[in-house]
Amino acid sequence: MITITQLEYIIAVDSYRHFATAADKCFITQPTLSMQIKKLEEFLDVNIFDRTKQPIIPTDVGASIIEQARIILGETKKIDDIIKEYKNTIDGNLKIGIIPTLAPFLLPMFIGDYIRKYPDVKVEVEEMVSEEIMQSLKKDKIDVGIFVTPAKDELIIEHPLFYEEMMIYAHKDHQILKQSLIEVKDIATPEIWMLGDGHCFRNQVINLCKMHDLQHQELPFEFESNSLETLMKIVDKEGGFTLIPELATQYLAPEKLSQVKQFSNLHPLREVSLVYSRHYSKQKLLRLLAEHIQDIIPKELLKSDRGTIVEWR
Repeated sequence: MITITQLEYIIAVDSYRHFATAADKCFITQPTLSMQIKKLEEFLDVNIFDRTKQPIIPTDVGASIIEQARIILGETKKIDDIIKEYKNTIDGNLKIGIIPTLAPFLLPMFIGDYIRKYPDVKVEVEEMVSEEIMQSLKKDKIDVGIFVTPAKDELIIEHPLFYEEMMIYAHKDHQILKQSLIEVKDIATPEIWMLGDGHCFRNQVINLCKMHDLQHQELPFEFESNSLETLMKIVDKEGGFTLIPELATQYLAPEKLSQVKQFSNLHPLREVSLVYSRHYSKQKLLRLLAEHIQDIIPKELLKSDRGTIVEWR
Protein backbone atom coordinates (compact mmCIF):
# COMPACT_ATOMS: atom_id res chain seq x y z
CA MET A 1 0.00 0.00 0.00
CA ILE A 2 1.19 3.50 -0.84
CA THR A 3 1.33 5.90 2.12
CA ILE A 4 1.27 9.69 2.28
CA THR A 5 4.58 9.55 4.17
CA GLN A 6 6.25 7.66 1.33
CA LEU A 7 5.04 10.27 -1.14
CA GLU A 8 6.46 13.03 1.07
CA TYR A 9 9.82 11.26 1.13
CA ILE A 10 10.15 10.84 -2.65
CA ILE A 11 9.19 14.49 -3.14
CA ALA A 12 11.87 15.51 -0.63
CA VAL A 13 14.53 13.47 -2.44
CA ASP A 14 13.46 14.96 -5.76
CA SER A 15 13.61 18.48 -4.30
CA TYR A 16 17.06 18.15 -2.74
CA ARG A 17 18.54 15.41 -4.98
CA HIS A 18 20.33 13.95 -1.96
CA PHE A 19 19.07 11.28 0.44
CA ALA A 20 20.81 12.65 3.53
CA THR A 21 19.57 16.20 2.94
CA ALA A 22 16.04 14.97 2.24
CA ALA A 23 16.06 12.92 5.45
CA ASP A 24 17.25 15.94 7.42
CA LYS A 25 14.48 18.10 5.97
CA CYS A 26 11.93 15.41 6.86
CA PHE A 27 13.34 15.14 10.42
CA ILE A 28 14.13 11.44 10.12
CA THR A 29 17.24 9.32 9.71
CA GLN A 30 18.55 8.50 6.27
CA PRO A 31 18.10 4.71 6.73
CA THR A 32 14.43 5.26 7.59
CA LEU A 33 13.86 7.41 4.52
CA SER A 34 15.74 5.00 2.26
CA MET A 35 13.82 2.01 3.63
CA GLN A 36 10.43 3.64 3.02
CA ILE A 37 11.34 4.64 -0.53
CA LYS A 38 12.63 1.12 -1.21
CA LYS A 39 9.34 -0.32 0.07
CA LEU A 40 7.44 1.97 -2.29
CA GLU A 41 9.60 0.96 -5.23
CA GLU A 42 9.11 -2.73 -4.43
CA PHE A 43 5.35 -2.24 -4.14
CA LEU A 44 5.24 -0.46 -7.51
CA ASP A 45 7.87 -2.75 -9.04
CA VAL A 46 9.80 0.19 -10.54
CA ASN A 47 12.85 2.25 -9.66
CA ILE A 48 11.79 5.80 -8.81
CA PHE A 49 15.37 7.12 -8.58
CA ASP A 50 18.51 6.44 -10.55
CA ARG A 51 21.00 5.91 -7.73
CA THR A 52 23.97 5.62 -10.12
CA LYS A 53 23.86 9.35 -10.82
CA GLN A 54 25.16 12.14 -8.61
CA PRO A 55 23.19 14.10 -7.74
CA ILE A 56 20.33 11.59 -7.53
CA ILE A 57 17.77 12.02 -10.32
CA PRO A 58 14.37 10.41 -10.94
CA THR A 59 13.95 7.77 -13.60
CA ASP A 60 11.51 8.58 -16.39
CA VAL A 61 8.69 6.71 -14.67
CA GLY A 62 9.85 8.10 -11.33
CA ALA A 63 9.43 11.67 -12.57
CA SER A 64 5.82 10.92 -13.48
CA ILE A 65 5.19 9.28 -10.11
CA ILE A 66 6.67 12.26 -8.26
CA GLU A 67 4.58 14.71 -10.23
CA GLN A 68 1.44 12.76 -9.32
CA ALA A 69 2.63 12.61 -5.70
CA ARG A 70 2.83 16.41 -5.60
CA ILE A 71 -0.76 16.63 -6.85
CA ILE A 72 -1.97 14.10 -4.26
CA LEU A 73 -0.22 15.87 -1.38
CA GLY A 74 -1.50 19.24 -2.55
CA GLU A 75 -5.07 17.95 -2.57
CA THR A 76 -4.57 16.32 0.85
CA LYS A 77 -3.34 19.58 2.35
CA LYS A 78 -6.54 21.29 1.23
CA ILE A 79 -8.32 19.45 4.04
CA ASP A 80 -6.32 21.57 6.50
CA ASP A 81 -7.39 24.67 4.60
CA ILE A 82 -11.03 23.68 4.84
CA ILE A 83 -10.74 23.30 8.61
CA LYS A 84 -8.84 26.57 9.03
CA GLU A 85 -11.40 28.37 6.87
CA TYR A 86 -14.19 26.90 8.98
CA LYS A 87 -12.49 27.93 12.24
CA ASN A 88 -11.33 31.26 10.77
CA THR A 89 -7.75 30.34 11.69
CA ILE A 90 -4.89 32.27 10.11
CA ASP A 91 -1.59 30.53 10.77
CA GLY A 92 1.06 28.33 9.19
CA ASN A 93 4.28 28.74 7.25
CA LEU A 94 4.54 30.91 4.16
CA LYS A 95 7.72 30.72 2.08
CA ILE A 96 7.94 33.53 -0.44
CA GLY A 97 10.34 33.88 -3.38
CA ILE A 98 10.70 37.38 -4.79
CA ILE A 99 12.81 38.75 -7.64
CA PRO A 100 15.67 41.20 -6.86
CA THR A 101 14.12 44.02 -8.90
CA LEU A 102 11.04 43.94 -6.66
CA ALA A 103 12.41 43.00 -3.24
CA PRO A 104 14.07 46.30 -2.20
CA PHE A 105 11.08 48.38 -3.30
CA LEU A 106 8.01 46.22 -2.60
CA LEU A 107 9.01 44.27 0.54
CA PRO A 108 9.49 47.33 2.80
CA MET A 109 6.02 48.50 1.83
CA PHE A 110 4.13 45.47 3.12
CA ILE A 111 6.13 42.79 4.92
CA GLY A 112 6.33 44.41 8.39
CA ASP A 113 2.63 45.26 8.54
CA TYR A 114 1.72 41.81 7.20
CA ILE A 115 3.70 40.03 9.92
CA ARG A 116 2.22 42.23 12.63
CA LYS A 117 -1.31 41.74 11.29
CA TYR A 118 -0.94 37.95 11.12
CA PRO A 119 1.51 37.07 13.94
CA ASP A 120 0.74 33.34 13.73
CA VAL A 121 1.97 33.15 10.14
CA LYS A 122 5.67 32.36 9.95
CA VAL A 123 7.00 34.14 6.87
CA GLU A 124 10.27 33.28 5.12
CA VAL A 125 11.42 35.39 2.17
CA GLU A 126 14.19 34.64 -0.30
CA GLU A 127 15.40 36.66 -3.28
CA MET A 128 15.76 34.63 -6.46
CA VAL A 129 15.41 35.23 -10.19
CA SER A 130 12.19 34.26 -11.96
CA GLU A 131 13.35 30.92 -13.36
CA GLU A 132 14.55 29.87 -9.89
CA ILE A 133 11.18 30.83 -8.41
CA MET A 134 9.31 28.68 -10.93
CA GLN A 135 11.55 25.67 -10.31
CA SER A 136 11.26 26.14 -6.53
CA LEU A 137 7.46 26.27 -6.79
CA LYS A 138 7.35 23.06 -8.77
CA LYS A 139 9.56 21.32 -6.20
CA ASP A 140 7.62 22.73 -3.21
CA LYS A 141 10.68 24.56 -1.89
CA ILE A 142 8.59 27.74 -1.64
CA ASP A 143 4.86 28.35 -1.39
CA VAL A 144 4.44 31.43 -3.54
CA GLY A 145 6.48 33.69 -5.77
CA ILE A 146 6.25 37.40 -6.50
CA PHE A 147 7.57 38.19 -9.96
CA VAL A 148 6.76 39.57 -13.37
CA THR A 149 4.27 37.79 -15.61
CA PRO A 150 3.13 36.39 -17.97
CA ALA A 151 5.43 33.44 -17.33
CA LYS A 152 3.75 31.17 -19.89
CA ASP A 153 4.13 28.01 -17.84
CA GLU A 154 1.14 25.67 -17.71
CA LEU A 155 2.16 24.38 -14.25
CA ILE A 156 2.16 27.88 -12.75
CA ILE A 157 -0.95 29.88 -11.80
CA GLU A 158 -0.66 33.67 -11.99
CA HIS A 159 -2.59 36.14 -9.84
CA PRO A 160 -1.86 39.69 -11.14
CA LEU A 161 -1.38 42.27 -8.39
CA PHE A 162 -0.39 45.55 -10.04
CA TYR A 163 1.21 47.14 -13.11
CA GLU A 164 4.25 49.38 -12.73
CA GLU A 165 5.75 51.54 -15.42
CA MET A 166 9.29 51.08 -16.77
CA MET A 167 11.00 54.48 -16.50
CA ILE A 168 14.32 56.07 -17.51
CA TYR A 169 16.90 57.04 -14.89
CA ALA A 170 19.68 59.16 -16.40
CA HIS A 171 22.77 61.05 -15.24
CA LYS A 172 21.80 64.58 -14.18
CA ASP A 173 23.66 66.12 -17.13
CA HIS A 174 22.56 63.62 -19.77
CA GLN A 175 21.07 65.05 -22.95
CA ILE A 176 18.05 62.75 -22.78
CA LEU A 177 16.71 64.66 -19.75
CA LYS A 178 16.57 67.82 -21.87
CA GLN A 179 14.34 66.24 -24.51
CA SER A 180 10.70 67.21 -24.34
CA LEU A 181 9.73 63.93 -26.03
CA ILE A 182 11.49 60.60 -25.44
CA GLU A 183 10.68 57.61 -27.60
CA VAL A 184 11.75 54.01 -27.01
CA LYS A 185 14.20 54.22 -29.91
CA ASP A 186 16.08 56.96 -28.03
CA ILE A 187 17.30 54.53 -25.36
CA ALA A 188 18.32 51.78 -27.79
CA THR A 189 21.93 53.00 -27.66
CA PRO A 190 25.20 51.69 -26.19
CA GLU A 191 24.83 54.17 -23.31
CA ILE A 192 22.31 52.04 -21.46
CA TRP A 193 23.40 50.12 -18.35
CA MET A 194 21.84 46.66 -18.04
CA LEU A 195 21.13 44.05 -15.40
CA GLY A 196 22.92 40.73 -15.82
CA ASP A 197 21.58 37.61 -17.52
CA GLY A 198 18.76 35.81 -15.73
CA HIS A 199 16.83 38.91 -14.68
CA CYS A 200 13.39 39.24 -16.22
CA PHE A 201 13.73 43.05 -16.12
CA ARG A 202 16.79 42.78 -18.39
CA ASN A 203 14.77 40.67 -20.84
CA GLN A 204 11.95 43.21 -20.74
CA VAL A 205 14.37 46.03 -21.59
CA ILE A 206 15.77 43.99 -24.47
CA ASN A 207 12.28 43.17 -25.75
CA LEU A 208 11.26 46.80 -25.39
CA CYS A 209 14.26 48.13 -27.28
CA LYS A 210 14.85 45.14 -29.56
CA MET A 211 18.58 45.55 -28.96
CA HIS A 212 19.81 41.97 -28.78
CA ASP A 213 23.09 42.77 -30.56
CA LEU A 214 23.78 46.09 -28.84
CA GLN A 215 27.35 46.56 -27.54
CA HIS A 216 28.18 49.00 -24.73
CA GLN A 217 30.82 50.76 -26.78
CA GLU A 218 30.28 54.20 -25.24
CA LEU A 219 30.35 53.13 -21.58
CA PRO A 220 33.49 53.61 -19.48
CA PHE A 221 33.77 49.87 -18.77
CA GLU A 222 31.91 46.62 -19.37
CA PHE A 223 29.58 45.86 -16.46
CA GLU A 224 26.32 44.04 -15.91
CA SER A 225 24.81 44.20 -12.44
CA ASN A 226 22.42 42.10 -10.35
CA SER A 227 21.20 45.24 -8.57
CA LEU A 228 19.20 48.17 -9.86
CA GLU A 229 20.49 50.30 -6.99
CA THR A 230 24.05 49.62 -8.14
CA LEU A 231 23.20 50.58 -11.71
CA MET A 232 21.66 53.84 -10.54
CA LYS A 233 24.77 54.73 -8.54
CA ILE A 234 26.99 53.96 -11.54
CA VAL A 235 24.79 56.16 -13.72
CA ASP A 236 25.23 59.00 -11.20
CA LYS A 237 29.01 58.55 -11.22
CA GLU A 238 29.87 57.47 -14.76
CA GLY A 239 27.04 58.78 -16.93
CA GLY A 240 24.61 57.07 -19.26
CA PHE A 241 21.20 55.84 -18.17
CA THR A 242 19.29 52.76 -17.17
CA LEU A 243 15.67 51.70 -16.83
CA ILE A 244 14.01 51.37 -13.42
CA PRO A 245 10.60 50.12 -12.24
CA GLU A 246 8.08 52.66 -11.02
CA LEU A 247 8.16 51.56 -7.37
CA ALA A 248 11.86 52.46 -7.22
CA THR A 249 10.99 56.13 -7.66
CA GLN A 250 9.24 56.17 -4.28
CA TYR A 251 12.62 55.74 -2.57
CA LEU A 252 14.43 58.50 -4.47
CA ALA A 253 15.35 61.76 -2.78
CA PRO A 254 13.27 64.69 -4.15
CA GLU A 255 16.26 66.12 -6.01
CA LYS A 256 16.79 62.78 -7.78
CA LEU A 257 13.29 62.72 -9.25
CA SER A 258 14.44 65.18 -11.91
CA GLN A 259 16.63 62.38 -13.29
CA VAL A 260 13.57 60.21 -13.98
CA LYS A 261 11.72 60.48 -17.26
CA GLN A 262 8.77 58.71 -18.87
CA PHE A 263 8.49 57.65 -22.48
CA SER A 264 6.34 59.85 -24.66
CA ASN A 265 5.20 57.37 -27.29
CA LEU A 266 4.07 54.58 -24.96
CA HIS A 267 3.95 53.58 -21.31
CA PRO A 268 5.73 50.21 -20.95
CA LEU A 269 4.45 48.22 -17.99
CA ARG A 270 5.52 45.13 -16.12
CA GLU A 271 2.76 42.98 -14.68
CA VAL A 272 3.62 41.93 -11.12
CA SER A 273 1.86 38.81 -9.86
CA LEU A 274 1.63 36.27 -7.09
CA VAL A 275 2.46 32.92 -8.65
CA TYR A 276 1.99 29.43 -7.30
CA SER A 277 1.90 25.85 -8.51
CA ARG A 278 -1.34 24.17 -9.50
CA HIS A 279 -1.32 21.94 -6.43
CA TYR A 280 -0.86 24.85 -4.02
CA SER A 281 -3.07 24.35 -0.96
CA LYS A 282 -2.72 27.48 1.21
CA GLN A 283 -5.42 29.44 -0.61
CA LYS A 284 -6.46 31.56 2.37
CA LEU A 285 -2.91 32.75 3.07
CA LEU A 286 -2.51 33.50 -0.63
CA ARG A 287 -5.71 35.54 -0.74
CA LEU A 288 -4.79 37.54 2.36
CA LEU A 289 -1.29 38.22 1.03
CA ALA A 290 -2.66 39.45 -2.31
CA GLU A 291 -5.22 41.69 -0.60
CA HIS A 292 -2.60 43.11 1.75
CA ILE A 293 -0.20 44.01 -1.07
CA GLN A 294 -2.93 45.57 -3.19
CA ASP A 295 -4.10 47.65 -0.23
CA ILE A 296 -0.72 49.36 0.14
CA ILE A 297 0.07 49.80 -3.57
CA PRO A 298 -0.77 53.22 -5.09
CA LYS A 299 -4.22 52.80 -6.58
CA GLU A 300 -3.23 53.89 -10.08
CA LEU A 301 -0.88 50.89 -10.29
CA LEU A 302 -3.83 48.49 -10.03
CA LYS A 303 -5.04 49.40 -13.54
CA SER A 304 -3.84 47.18 -16.38
CA ASP A 305 -4.99 49.63 -19.06
CA ARG A 306 -2.57 52.39 -18.00
CA GLY A 307 0.00 51.24 -20.56
CA THR A 308 1.40 48.35 -22.60
CA ILE A 309 2.59 45.17 -20.84
CA VAL A 310 6.13 44.20 -21.88
CA GLU A 311 6.80 40.46 -21.77
CA TRP A 312 10.09 38.89 -20.68
CA ARG A 313 9.76 35.36 -22.05
